[in-house]
Amino acid sequence: MEVGAHSRWANQTLKDLGHEVIVADARKLRLIYENPRKDDKVDAEYLARLARLDPKLLSPIFHRSQEAQAHLAVLRSRNILVRTRTMLINHARSTVKSSGARLPSCSTTSFHKQAPEFIPDDLLPALTPVLDHIATLTQQIYAYDYQIEKLCQVRYPETKLLQKVSGVGHLTALAFVLTLEDPRRFRKSREVGPCLGLVPRQDQSGEHDPQLHITKTGNGYLRRLLVHSAHYILGPFGQDSDLRRWGLKIAERGGKNAKKRAVVGLARKLAVLLHRLWITGEVYEPFFASGLTVSAELTVA
Repeated sequence: MEVGAHSRWANQTLKDLGHEVIVADARKLRLIYENPRKDDKVDAEYLARLARLDPKLLSPIFHRSQEAQAHLAVLRSRNILVRTRTMLINHARSTVKSSGARLPSCSTTSFHKQAPEFIPDDLLPALTPVLDHIATLTQQIYAYDYQIEKLCQVRYPETKLLQKVSGVGHLTALAFVLTLEDPRRFRKSREVGPCLGLVPRQDQSGEHDPQLHITKTGNGYLRRLLVHSAHYILGPFGQDSDLRRWGLKIAERGGKNAKKRAVVGLARKLAVLLHRLWITGEVYEPFFASGLTVSAELTVA
């Protein structure tokens, strides 16, 4: 849940005055928002009773610092430009296709350079401003990429450890650090997966225990980045590693949606691994899990 600037200011002010502050997740408190006689006084009473009984019942949320929020705004702004560029490229392709022609396959960064010669003359007045805007967006995205790289190098050097993992670049590493901000608020690295909504929902009752989709709670932007990284690791350009071998083994089991399960499972393992590297400062070893086996095979040989 995103928290407003006023709420964040109030939280910090109360902490400065020596109070313990618990910010409840309103989506988890059906006792309050579904109360037929809801008012501020009743809400305050229920919150006080829950906090006195067990603060965990409030599903406390974590407040990011103002600096982290400002740097996250850089990532989100870049994401908006990338999505806008994709929409414009899709618009140009569909417009040309509707006239019976086709635009060439090319990267998004070179699209505005290669597309014009394949656009029919009667569509140039309509699509030339679109191509110009795509070119401008590409330059602005490059500027954001440079800014993100500088943030990693100067302000968040811990991202260098995370980037040792194949498929994790400046963008994913910085988003991971800024979203979690304080790695020690997780008792175990395995808690990061559920926090980012990368675990299956559960609706078990007696013998009824259906397989459900992932919860998709937490930060959706970071979750998408981790999924993209998992796609790269499992793709043709992914480097051989324990992560890749594990994901390919899951995908080879076959069955319905085996590849999707492998990607999501790998994204979850990646989140756990990145948190572990961050909190311990260890250097990533691609074959850490299979190192003993490899050593044994070499000894026998």
